[in-house]
Amino acid sequence: MTQPNLLVIGSLNMDIVVQTARYPLVGETITGENVHFIPGGKGANQAIAAARLGAETAMIGAVGQDAFGENLLHSLEKEGVDVSGIKQVAGVATGVASIYIAEGDNSIVVVPGANNRLEFADIDRNEALLRQADIVLLQLEIPEETVLYAASKAKIFGKTVVLNPAPAKPIPDELFQLADYITPNRTELGRYTGMETDGSSLGFAMQRMKEIGEAHIVTTLGSAGSAYIADDGSIQTIPGHKVPVVDTTGAGDCYNAGLAISIATGRSLEEAVNFASLVSALAVTKFGAQAGMPTIAEVRAFEAERNKTGADQA
Repeated sequence: MTQPNLLVIGSLNMDIVVQTARYPLVGETITGENVHFIPGGKGANQAIAAARLGAETAMIGAVGQDAFGENLLHSLEKEGVDVSGIKQVAGVATGVASIYIAEGDNSIVVVPGANNRLEFADIDRNEALLRQADIVLLQLEIPEETVLYAASKAKIFGKTVVLNPAPAKPIPDELFQLADYITPNRTELGRYTGMETDGSSLGFAMQRMKEIGEAHIVTTLGSAGSAYIADDGSIQTIPGHKVPVVDTTGAGDCYNAGLAISIATGRSLEEAVNFASLVSALAVTKFGAQAGMPTIAEVRAFEAERNKTGADQA
């Protein structure tokens, strides 16, 4: 099978991860258990996930000329990601995400920093990376106008565009119309459509999002798995996998990388969703967004064990 070529255009952040037994109440001070400084950002997470899953991976993004920026670049290079498209911006701090982990889940506050300096010129300057990519993977932690411009150029070159519309924010319908695949989680789906996403309402909300741009819609549902709209218009659900949860940070990013790689290798949407479900399940079994990204060997072993034992899904 030909090695897929994936281009990620997105954010790089230093994650400052604080572990606590519980979340503090408003106005309350509690004592945390641990603090870690971990390379992150949705774009960088997806790039490292893709590289570990066997894709030839490049990234376009921006960091500051500071220690955090150097650390992030080193982290990507160590995993074999092409960082030639990442610029270092003078006088601007590298993006930071403050992540609080408690009770098996997380909450996140992001300060974009240099991510907000990714501009049209940066996309143009790295046109060669766009031309060689099979798939372009985008998120929304960089300026939305830059995301729109990147998607437009990708389509000019005939590339498949996967849009992970996170974090949810007001964006023009044109961006949805440029995407070939859109991957909101349940909360993001509700915000973009203004509809309920529980129970039978999920399918109606997914159909509403499809009407905006006619893209393939895949919705992640956390531990419940994921859902997608099949070619016949039906809503199909893939259950999640039962695994010991250590850290959910980055699971969605891993899912998107797995989905994009599967699509690039010519798998059907059903096969791609199943593969993405496997890789994201493994991601939550380790601490740290990037550290938790599984290798393709780990995924194959996990899949083989599931098939051998007939392990239940969630």
